[in-house]
This record gives sequence, structure tokens and C-alpha cells, in this order.
Amino acid sequence: MAMSGPAEKRGFLPNFCDIRLLFAWVLTAELLALVLSLAADGGEFWQRLSLRSLYLQWIGLMLAGALCLAGPRLNRLGHAAAGLGAWLLALLLTAGVYLVSQRLLAGAWRLDAAELGAHLGIAAIVSAVALRYLYELHRHQERELAEARARALALQARIRPHFLFNSMNTVASLIHQDADLAESVLHDLSDLFRASLADAERPSSLEQELELARGYLRIEQQRLGARLRVSWDLQGLPLQARVPPLFLQPLLENAVYHGIEPAVAGGSIVIAGRYRKGMVNLSVSNSLPPQGGTQRQGNRMAQQNVADRLQAFFGDQAGMRIGEVDGRYQVRVFFPVAETDA
Repeated sequence: MAMSGPAEKRGFLPNFCDIRLLFAWVLTAELLALVLSLAADGGEFWQRLSLRSLYLQWIGLMLAGALCLAGPRLNRLGHAAAGLGAWLLALLLTAGVYLVSQRLLAGAWRLDAAELGAHLGIAAIVSAVALRYLYELHRHQERELAEARARALALQARIRPHFLFNSMNTVASLIHQDADLAESVLHDLSDLFRASLADAERPSSLEQELELARGYLRIEQQRLGARLRVSWDLQGLPLQARVPPLFLQPLLENAVYHGIEPAVAGGSIVIAGRYRKGMVNLSVSNSLPPQGGTQRQGNRMAQQNVADRLQAFFGDQAGMRIGEVDGRYQVRVFFPVAETDA
């Protein structure tokens, strides 16, 4: 997936230039050759299999190459046109490979209409089934992406009401004591809401997300005072790396809500980050309320939404780990960085 977010396309044909898809395509052609060889009579099995494998791999690789080149153009035509174009291309290549194979085997251009019709019939059925499978896979991925986008929008729009009320009370109490500090808190609050209302499809940068996180913690620091102790341990991070917007602040909000507020004496939050071998690792850990104290139960919705957004943005290379480490609750996220962003 592109580092700037998922790309939009109208058609359903995948990228046949992808080596992983090409490997699956070759394997599928070989399985088809095996099935046809098992079903056929006459001749020695391995001979039948080798000839059919060569024949089908020739068709399959030529079709993959053609779709690698023509796929983007076909996709711009829409689902129906893309499917019809790919299907006709499969039939055309099958006919062409059949004629060339007859020329090589028989030494002359020979056309057996019945045999060619059988080959085209098999190609029509197999390619139709394959295209239908790719279409259904595309629809499934689109549904998952739509759900991830909906959760992303819900997460961006979701700032706990108690945080807003508490922040405004903090500003009100500071106005008469320290007007400059009250103005600073209002600036941090406006930055946070601006990010919350921004376009969820537009990527942010790691530097912007860290600054939003610092602004959020400055607001909470004014409210909680000495009860909130924050430590930063960031080393060598690629600050220009593109990331989904507002992915770090919800993790800090969870840490404050579940780890710091319920403890009478407060607690600490540690934000650590490292960059190694093209991967960014960020962790947010917080102290836990004492046993027997007030425990706030959560449904991990914010954490799941952040994990889903990272997956939608970066693909399978991104992820999240949750657990207790050295008696502290820790959430660790990791994601790749494009070479142009490093």
C-alpha cells in the first residue's frame, strides 16, 4: 500500500506487476495443468503434465504481462469494462498461443476448429471464475476499507466530553491567575480540535503528531498538576515520515483516563520512540492505579481504531502490541517509513 494512504481506483483488477501476485498466478496455472492432466486419458502422465504446464504457463505469463501493462487503463473504465476487457484478452492470448504451439509441434500453421473451440471454452470458464474471484476479493477489501475509514472519522471526531469540560474549566481558572498561560492552553486546545476536524484522508507527519501529543499533555498537566509526570525518550525518529492523523493522542488520552486520573497520587506516562531498519517503534506506557483503588473499565475501542487506521495506511507491516511491561501498562505501535520520508 502507498505510504500516503490507500489509492482509489474504479476497477477491480489487482496489480499484476506485483511479484507475490505473479507467484500465485503461476501456481494457479500449474494446479490447473495438474487437474487437466489427471482428467485426461492416453499417453504417459508426466508427459501430459509437462506439455500442459508449458502450454498453460505460457498463456498465464503472457496474460499477466498484458494485464500488468493494460490493467491501470482497464481499471479506469470501471468494473464491467475492466472485467470484459481482461476476459477477451485471455481468450485472444489463448487462441494465439494455440496457433503458435501448433506451428511449433506440427511444423505448419494448422487449425483444428473443434480443438481450438475446446481450448477457448476452458479459457472462457477459468478466466471468468478467476475474474469473479478477483471482483469479490476487491469488494471485500473495499468494505473493510470503508469500515476502517468510518472508524477513523469516528475516532477523529471523538474527544471525550469530560476532557473538553475540564479543559475549559482549566482555562477559566487560569484567566485571572496567568492570562498568558491561559492563552497558551487555548492554543493547544484549538490545535487539537483543528486536527480532530481535519480531513481524515490527508496524511500528517510524525513531527505534527508528536507536537499535538505534547500540546494535549500540556493541557492535562495544567489540570492535574504534580499528579501527572511525563517523560519523553525519543531517539533518531524520522520526523517527516507520513502517518495517519491523530494516531498518538488517543493512546495518551487512554493513559491519562485509565492510569493517572483514578490514582489519588497520580502517576507517570513515558513516551518512547526508536527508528531502526526502516521501522518506527513508538510506545506509550503508564503507571497503574494501586490495587483496590478505582479501576476504570474500557472497551479498547480507541486502541482498536488506531490499530485499524495504521493497518489501512501502512498495510500488514504496521501493528500494535498491548500488555504489561515491568508493572506498567504499555501500548506499542510500529510502522514502516518510506525511503523518501526517512
